[in-house]
Amino acid sequence: METIEADVVIIGGGPAGCTCALYTSRADLKTVILDKNPSVGALAITHQIANYPGVSSEMSGDELLTLMRNQAIEYGTDYRRAQVFGVDIADEWKTVYTPEGTFKAKALVIASGAMGRPASFKGEAEFLGRGVSYCATCDGAFYKGREVAVVGVNREAIEEAQVLTKFASTVHWITTNDPKESDMHSQELIALPNVKHWSKTRLLQIDGNEAGVSSIQLKSRSNEDSDQLLVDGVFVYMSGSKPITDFLGEQIALKEDGGVLVDDFMSTTSEGVWAIGDIRNTPFKQAVVAASDGCIAAMSIDRYLNSRKSIRVDWVHS
Repeated sequence: METIEADVVIIGGGPAGCTCALYTSRADLKTVILDKNPSVGALAITHQIANYPGVSSEMSGDELLTLMRNQAIEYGTDYRRAQVFGVDIADEWKTVYTPEGTFKAKALVIASGAMGRPASFKGEAEFLGRGVSYCATCDGAFYKGREVAVVGVNREAIEEAQVLTKFASTVHWITTNDPKESDMHSQELIALPNVKHWSKTRLLQIDGNEAGVSSIQLKSRSNEDSDQLLVDGVFVYMSGSKPITDFLGEQIALKEDGGVLVDDFMSTTSEGVWAIGDIRNTPFKQAVVAASDGCIAAMSIDRYLNSRKSIRVDWVHS
């Protein structure tokens, strides 16, 4: 089996991994990206980009990710499709094991993201990116003056529904149970004039056509028959998404929420290992945040590998 040595090995080819690779490659560090599947990450399935600085709102997430990947490759990054099944970080040289070969580097970057939960509702997967979304911050502006549904009773659902009230004419909040009266966040949401709370109600299915979502089917505990609700967007916030850390074993410290524990420089508790992007389980899962993580880690790695005490800024490069 082939063994490849590099300065930096990055596990994951999303916006965090590609940004990190761009910076490390520009710093003349031999960089390898190991990417399981470029088409399944959170950015890759985003139908339309609206809030990434300098990027046209007509661009899809997959197109933006392709640009990021190609830019890193142009500066020398060795991009490979590979499934990582294990790592060994005990020694100075970190080892990454894949069916395609073994990769060794003095700097290892974990950017494998978070695993989305399986689709819970009929039509959810079919209309993902065409009316079904998991991010109101990303897509809310597309629904100005239109009716949308938010499914879920957790804190994220409440916060995202509040974002949507700034744009949608009506936000239908669908919960299987009543939120607690002591929960001020949920009570503030219910009190908003353009929010309709569907209490003790479950989503049965999401319907639509070639243009996208057109309606949903609901079933309330108090009614024998289901209800059809005409909406243009459905924002689903169910529990289940978690950082992808299974291949790490117990070699890296995790937070209570399952995210990898890092410092201000994205360094983990294991020397020579960094973690960036959604694997940190940050509250703001945005492409621009992930890219920022990648930049910070890359500058930290450059300092680490070259035994510098200060960060070398990128803009002085010729």
